[in-house]
Order: sequence, then C-alpha cells, then structure tokens
Amino acid sequence: MPESTPTSAATQAGIRHDWTASQVQALFELPFNDLLFQAQQAHRRHFDANQLQVSTLLSIKTGACPEDCGYCPQSGHHNTALEKERLLALEEVLTAAKAAREAGAARFCMGAAWRSPSERDFDYILQMVSGVRELGLETCLTLGMLSSEQAQALKNAGLDYYNHNLDTSREFYDQVITTRTYDDRLDTIKQVRRAGLKVCAGGILGMGESRQDRIGLLIELSQLPQHPESVPINWLVRIEGTPLENAPDLDPIEFIRTVAVARLVMPASYVRLSAGRETMSDELQALCYLAGANSVFYGDKLLTAGNASTERDRNLFDRLGLTSSIGSKHDHTGGTDKGPALYGNACASH
Repeated sequence: MPESTPTSAATQAGIRHDWTASQVQALFELPFNDLLFQAQQAHRRHFDANQLQVSTLLSIKTGACPEDCGYCPQSGHHNTALEKERLLALEEVLTAAKAAREAGAARFCMGAAWRSPSERDFDYILQMVSGVRELGLETCLTLGMLSSEQAQALKNAGLDYYNHNLDTSREFYDQVITTRTYDDRLDTIKQVRRAGLKVCAGGILGMGESRQDRIGLLIELSQLPQHPESVPINWLVRIEGTPLENAPDLDPIEFIRTVAVARLVMPASYVRLSAGRETMSDELQALCYLAGANSVFYGDKLLTAGNASTERDRNLFDRLGLTSSIGSKHDHTGGTDKGPALYGNACASH
C-alpha cells in the first residue's frame, strides 16, 4: 500500500503533488480488482461516474514538422507518405467547429504540426480561437512550444486549454525524440500556466517503454504545481514509415492499470482515452471507463489516424449507460449519427 502522506486540506481531498516512485509502483502492483475499486472511488469523489466529456480534434496544419518524434507521421524526418497541408483558412476551421458543435462536442481542439508557431501564422491562430469561442465551444490548441508572449496572446483571444504532452518518462524520452528536450516541454507548460490557461498534458503508451517509464510519466505530471486539467492517455498507433512502426505489443491490462493509476494520482483531472481507441475492443474501453477514464475524442478521425466511429461510440455509450453531450441512440439531440469529418492522432504530436 502507499506510504503515509502529510495531512492537509488538499491531501484530504485526494489532491497530492508529492507522489514517490515507490508509492506509484505500489498502486500498479495492487490486485487488479483492488486497483479498479480504489480508482472508481477516487473518480466518484470528483466526477459523475457515468458522464463523459467529449471533444473533437481538427488538424489545422498537417505534416512537414521539423521535430523527429518517433511516433509521429507528421515529422519531416520520416517517410510516411502523409500528404502535407498548409494552414487551413479561417472559414474552413469555423465550418468544422460548427459541425462539431452540432454533433454535440463540448470542446474543439486544433492541432498544427509545428515546432512552434511563427509570427506570420500566429494572427490567424488568434482569429481561429476567437471564432471558435464565439460559437460557444471550449477551445484547445496544440502548436508546439510557446513563448510567454504567445501564451498570453492566446489567453487574451479566449483560449481555454493548451495541449503539450510529456509523452513518456524523462529517462525514456531521448529514445523517442531528440529535437526537443524534456525541459523544453515543461517550460512550455510553465508558460501556459503563467498565462492563466488550462493545461492538457499526458503521454503515449506502447512505445517500448517499461512500467518504470509509465510510473515516471505519471510522477512528472502529478508533481506539477497544478495538475493538468486534462490528461490524455494515448495508445501508440503504429504507423508505417515511423521509427516506432514495429514497437512491441502493449498488454491491455497494463494500459487499464495505467489509466487507473492516473486517476488515483490526479483524481480531479479529466483522464482522456485518446489515440488508439479505434482498435480497442468495447470490453477494453468499458474497463478503462471503470478505471476512471471520463473523456474521449469524438469523430471518425483524429489528427492523422483513425478513431472509433461515431456510430460505434453512440452504441457503446448507450450500452454502458454513459451520458455525454453527443446523446445516445435514444437521444439524438446532440446531432446526426455521423458527426463531423475531422482529421487526427489525438493531441499526441506536441
């Protein structure tokens, strides 16, 4: 069992920033039923256990990224035959956002394959944020690294969330990415926080990392001065032409355990099932929701990879008795069954 912890109001509410490797490892090693029972208790203290938060994701600029992230088909270092696209026009983005709203999404996320946004493009990004916000949607961006001035400008334009994943542990990181350091990522999160933006930050499982690396990732996230409001847990989508196309299979039970431990160490954060849902069985997804996952990306595609179909999602949520802004087959107030056609790989690129 976890070591004893200091007594404080935050600790009593289950919010801690002092998790140690041995404590998190002890959670991973709990019997599966005990772990899920604890995770479900933590979940219910902070959330409606049968409610999902639903987001959609649009690639606003695809491919030719100068970073060498080993999992990403958008990297200019990899030959994945991905069709490169320029920054979308404002009207294209707003049309997609309207379709997402009509399909029932609560949050609209926009991703661009950049190391960091250029000043030339930044004014267009600010217009996109303002325009999507005016449609009544929460806004989220992933653009790579940000300066303090850019973060503040995004806040002023009405941005709600900024996604910047840590991807994995500090120790495993340079086996996946060499063009950007771990501290670069943490610095961008710091700039985002200073600007008063909410943080979306998580990682990717199945890249060949060990359990110790998964523990290290969760410790890094949980020891931030303020936990990320959203924690995306991505299952690597192995894409031909990337260095990780032949990454070893990940045990599904280990994936569920990671979701449960994320819920326990960051109990008030949304834990999002992100990339990889397309190939998950209904039973695996159901166990993830039992373990504390309470957010998903909705739409047939993410940034550059497929996603669970909207019809399948509606059917599964209905069978599990989960409610969300997209409704169910008995309640189609959220829009059509098909939903918007989006493009994607689940806020995993940056």
